Amino acid sequence: MSSAPRILISGGGIAGNALALQLVRAGIPTTIVERAAAPRPGGQAVDLRGASREAAERLGLMPGIRRHQLDERGMSYVDGLGRIYGRMSMEDFDGKGAVAEVEITRGDLNDVLLDALREAAASAAVTGATGPVDANGLLDQRYGDHLVALEQDADGVDATFASGRRERYDLVVGADGVHSATRRLAFGPEDRFVTNLGGYAAFFTMPTPADIEPGWFAMRLVPGAMFGIRPDADPATSKAIINIRTTPDPALRGDRAAQQALIRRAIEGGGWHAERILDAMERADDFYFDDLARVDMPSLSNGRVVLIGDAATCGSPLTGMGTAMAIVGAYLLGLELVGLADAAGPASSAGDDGLGDPVAVAAALGRFEAQLAPHTEKSRQIPGGSLAVMLPRTRLMSAFAKVNVKLMLSRPMRPLAKKLFVDGGGEELTLPDARAPKAVVSAGE
Repeated sequence: MSSAPRILISGGGIAGNALALQLVRAGIPTTIVERAAAPRPGGQAVDLRGASREAAERLGLMPGIRRHQLDERGMSYVDGLGRIYGRMSMEDFDGKGAVAEVEITRGDLNDVLLDALREAAASAAVTGATGPVDANGLLDQRYGDHLVALEQDADGVDATFASGRRERYDLVVGADGVHSATRRLAFGPEDRFVTNLGGYAAFFTMPTPADIEPGWFAMRLVPGAMFGIRPDADPATSKAIINIRTTPDPALRGDRAAQQALIRRAIEGGGWHAERILDAMERADDFYFDDLARVDMPSLSNGRVVLIGDAATCGSPLTGMGTAMAIVGAYLLGLELVGLADAAGPASSAGDDGLGDPVAVAAALGRFEAQLAPHTEKSRQIPGGSLAVMLPRTRLMSAFAKVNVKLMLSRPMRPLAKKLFVDGGGEELTLPDARAPKAVVSAGE
């Protein structure tokens, strides 16, 4: 095995790129393989708050995030005629309610990460864990490829790709989403770890209706479903967002016509902009549909394979914590891996402390999982406690939910609602003290 540690990250999204940024800055050769042919643009608005915002600060991402930050002011609940009966503003809930102070589209956040990653990799000289490293050899980004086999022993992992390449790494990180191929190859079939919570989520881009308030995510509840319109960075477009409570049906996987038929049955005749949303759905070129699923892993690592992001900790899209957990998980794993590489020093070899030592690797991955565990537990909290409460199926219970929302968000009840939303998750979680990675050194320094 080469003395220079090599790490493979499967998945070029938020979690994968956030981890790669730390590794490359520390001089650790890193390969990222992504199934998509190119970085995926756009996507839903995602938020940063608490520990995830702190991680973004420590990674130096906030200036770029601020440049792309969305004008998000809050969430409003509307009836079938579009009349607002409840508001949850960002200011009233101190940025800790349904809408956070810092919101950015997933595509823009990934672009911020990719810019930082390219800047780190392009530096002329790097002082890494194994001494000076040629910057051109630090980062290998591959789009349009994916893992098809993994074979590991105590010293490393042999990875086989769909392209036919076969390479050896010290560690493989699965950051490839809820339907992770890495998890399947290293841990077992998906149905052992992924549970549909009783419904589906969909979103796609649509023209912004004239009556949508800038910066406000408007939401309509109907029996068994919710549909909403959330403004994009471009005022001319918005995201239609739909959650449906229904019996899981494996036949829906990959069948766009069946997925859209389910959505039509769920919200057709729902008033407000239901028909406009359904019309836009037929023409959308970014239509997304997936399970409202939770991932439960008995352990996040198996030998020299470890999982982060939705592959490891998805609590379902209903929690709104997927991106936060991607960044926090990537940051905490990065701390451990950079610490291992630093412990090995320039004379690293198999048998020394560091990525060459299976005992040290196992200990580091154990610490990572223990540090992430409280964040994982908190990220699984669904508003109202369950999908059944969030999306009641009968007209009577839907009417009751409307009255409850109207009451809880009224001015007299706002202090109580704020306490439930802001403090209901318990004590604010923090990150461990940062261990500064070896810095990227520019030419001439």
